[in-house]
Parts: sequence; structure tokens; C-alpha cells
Amino acid sequence: MVDALTELLALPQSDPGRPYDDAITIRRIIEESRDAVAALGHVTPRQVVFTSSIAESIATSLSAFRGQGSVATSQTERASVLEEVAHHGQLITIPVDALGHYDLDTLTSLLADQAIDMISVHAANHETGTLQDIQAVVGIARAHKVAIHIDASMVFGHVDMDFGDLDADVVSVTGELLGAPQGVAALFVRKGHVLAPLLRGGTQERARRAGLENILGIVGMGVAASSLSEPGVLAQEADRARLQIAALENAALGVDGVEAVGDPNPEQRVSYLRCFTIAGVEAEPVLMGLNRVGVAVHSGSACASESFEPSPVLAAMGLEADRSMRVSVGWSTTDRDVQRFVDHIGPVIRDLRALGHEA
Repeated sequence: MVDALTELLALPQSDPGRPYDDAITIRRIIEESRDAVAALGHVTPRQVVFTSSIAESIATSLSAFRGQGSVATSQTERASVLEEVAHHGQLITIPVDALGHYDLDTLTSLLADQAIDMISVHAANHETGTLQDIQAVVGIARAHKVAIHIDASMVFGHVDMDFGDLDADVVSVTGELLGAPQGVAALFVRKGHVLAPLLRGGTQERARRAGLENILGIVGMGVAASSLSEPGVLAQEADRARLQIAALENAALGVDGVEAVGDPNPEQRVSYLRCFTIAGVEAEPVLMGLNRVGVAVHSGSACASESFEPSPVLAAMGLEADRSMRVSVGWSTTDRDVQRFVDHIGPVIRDLRALGHEA
């Protein structure tokens, strides 16, 4: 990826919407990246719309109902879903169980009893990693002739899903979880679905998203997608992540008062993420204690990076929401990184308890 981005930076800066040679070269590079992202998602290149972030992708997906409709979603969604609905429409809540799975019987009843314009759900939860039966949700939406948006950011590039066959109206994905530069994401738009642009004032992305493209980000996302599309790579990466997460989980659960959150079956979670609750100790000092020994973990979702507020995801699951720790591994995570967590998670928590950080 570094080589591809370096080569791109060496090219003359050009607007890819212009007709001269340098601009046409940039346009070709963007379209090659679009092809790669489409191949990883099993959609056509024309279905791919590049955006700046998963938040923009979600806002664009939900823009059609603004001020004039209702959306069925859960309290375990990303903040960008919940806030978009809260500001522009009516939220109809889909309940979840203690593992974070959607109550599909209740969803079916809601659609039968109320006028709902769209369903917005995730393929896997961003905090617990719990996988949803998205094919069943799409089937329910189709049976009731309701539009459906899927937040697939946690599974794209990690789970081999055929989004073309899934037939959701709009799917949101992101590049950063593939190893692409931050600040690039995408939408997969079903053929025949009219996507109202969130950003207006230009005809980029076939008039579905105005604004000059983030060319470096798009190229990085394309390179990452191309690598992950190689035969066997997704399975290899998932196997490696499961082994690393298992080591982290064993170490965390070996500490008194630490419990895992989400589906206990590894096949029902994404491979690279695990969430825990820690009894008797606030999340912030645990995270800071691990940070001092070179271990980066988080509390709650990535949407709340500057706060340690109670997790709405865990609260919706009926769990204690203010003492969570979320650990994840990625393409750059080494076994040495994992061992550092294994060595320090117990001492950090025990030292904090001894110092009176219990609440």
C-alpha cells in the first residue's frame, strides 16, 4: 500500500473529473480501486459510492426519510444511526437479547402494526462483535416492502459476505478496518434504488456524492480490498485474529470479576474483537493503566473516543454499561502485542483495586 500511495503522490495533482491526460490517469486509478472494492463485496463497480467515513455513509443511506418518516432500528446501533434518526425522523426500537441479537419476531410484529419507512441494522455490532442474521432481516424487510440499510462496517473485509446477493437497498462499509488510510468509506447501492445525495453541488460518484474524491484514501482502500480478495486470505486473517483474541480473552477472564460480553460462540462473532465488563473498577483507569505499558484498548464504541460515558449498547442488552473494555486486533497486531496485554491485564486491575479505585 505504501508503494501505491507513494506512486500516486508522485503524479501531477489533477481533478479526476477533467478531460486532460493527467486527470484521466487519476480517474483510471480511482476506477481500478472501485473495481477492487466491488469485487471484495461481490457487487458491481457501478454500485460503489465512495464517501469520507462510515458516519457519512450512514447519513447518506438514511437521508431519504429525513423529516418525513420512521426508521426501525435498535439502541445497539452506532451513534451516527441513532442521532441521524433522532434529528430527522421517528425511531421505532427493535429490541435485542442479552447477547445482542435482534428480536426478529418483534421486528416482524412492528412492521405489521406500524407504518415504517426503513429498517437500519448492523451486520455485526461495533462493540461486542455479535453477528446478526442479516439475511433473515432483509427477508423480513422485503416481505413487508420496507427499505433496508445495513451497516456492514464490522464485517466487510473480515467475513466473506455476498452483498450483491444479499439485496439490501444500501450497505455502508469503511476502509479503515481493512488497513486503508483513515477518512475513506463507501456505500453499496442496490441496482434500481435511488440514493438521495447527502452532499450536493457536484456530479462526482455519478451524482450520488458531491465533492472532490479523497484519492489517496480511495487508492488505499482499493489496495487493501485487492489484497483481501486473494484466494484464502480472508480465512487466514480470520484464523490469525481468532487465535490472538482467544489469548486475550483467556488472560482477561483469568482476572476475578472480568466477564465476556456478546455471543459466547466464536462463530457468532467477528473474529477480531471481544468485549468485557470489569466488576468494581471504572473503565478509564484500566485503559490508562494499560496505555502506560503500551497496550491500547478502549471502553465502549469507537464513536465515543473522547468520553467514558456508560455504553448504550450494553445498556440495551441489559448489562452493566459503565465498566466495559473492548479489545481488538488488526493486520498490524503482533504476537508480542498480544503478550503485552496477557502480561499486564491482571496486574493493572489488581493494582487499581488495591489503590482504592473500586466503585
